[in-house]
Amino acid sequence: MQQQRISRLRGLMQDKGLTAVLITNSTNRMYMTGFTGSAGYVLITESRAILLTDFRYMTQAPQQAAGFEVIEHAPNAMETVKDLLTKQGIAKLGFEQDDLTYGAYRSYVQTLSGIELVPTDKLVETLRMIKDAGEIAILQEAADLADQTFTYILGLLKPGMSEKEIALEIEVFVRSHGAASTSFETIVASGERSALPHGKASERILGTNEFVKLDYGAYYKGYCSDITRTVVLGTPTDKHREIYNIVLEAQLAALDQIRPGMTGREADAVARDIITKYGYGDFFGHGLGHGVGMEIHEAPRLSKMGDTVLAPGMVVTVEPGIYLPGFGGVRIEDDIVITDSGNRRLTQSSKDLIVLS
Repeated sequence: MQQQRISRLRGLMQDKGLTAVLITNSTNRMYMTGFTGSAGYVLITESRAILLTDFRYMTQAPQQAAGFEVIEHAPNAMETVKDLLTKQGIAKLGFEQDDLTYGAYRSYVQTLSGIELVPTDKLVETLRMIKDAGEIAILQEAADLADQTFTYILGLLKPGMSEKEIALEIEVFVRSHGAASTSFETIVASGERSALPHGKASERILGTNEFVKLDYGAYYKGYCSDITRTVVLGTPTDKHREIYNIVLEAQLAALDQIRPGMTGREADAVARDIITKYGYGDFFGHGLGHGVGMEIHEAPRLSKMGDTVLAPGMVVTVEPGIYLPGFGGVRIEDDIVITDSGNRRLTQSSKDLIVLS
């Protein structure tokens, strides 16, 4: 698996006219090498794949980074990088422009004098967009755990609980069932707070006749899931049912139509046009979805700005919403994998309007 990723990266390097690339982003380092330590650099050249790390990981790194030379770097890691490049006759080095602070860049320029530094834009992230079968299997397990968590939480939800209590129950459940943590800080937003798209759990006490929006995921074996369900405690009003059914119609249409060859913008428009048709377009202010994998937000984007063409192996969320200030909001979200002919849902929890009396 790592060898395939190295080969694919070298293909991108060749397209950019680069014979060496330095990877500093921690997620990209883990993706390329399998190494889970907290410090290190990956140097890929035309003939060598090197993981540079410090003394703390000189036992762990060779065990995890199959196919990589593991080298203990000098106190200033860039001195080791320069020595390696010089010995290979390499005078140009690509670096991850989005991962380097200006201060670090200045330090690199000084230490790597005589070597041209070339900024690169999301080389490894481009590889990460297409998940292999092993990654998809783990993402399915993470989604299964999110579904199990929803079933568990439905049995607990009742008026009188605080949003923070629910978030804690979610955290404990996912961790006690194999996850390292939740994928992100859990969103529990009830009543009028459900109109906050990212309303993190507060001290608010759940009441009756109101929405409760739950958005969470499981960080499992290095990969994330992401699910949102909105339920009603008590008796839903006609307005509750109206906006819930519109969001559900938009989400189901998107799931039906998303397929390879479509851009993220086109996918977004499927759901957005439906919500707009009913007069709520101004209350759906975020994109339809985003890539999910080793990080909770990855490429591609399903939004008005999404130019990437969807391809088999991409895993994305589909999460339209309507948010009415002072009343409440609905979001329904699933994780899907793009297939050769369409898409397949990873999350399977019910999307019927669940009313808890």
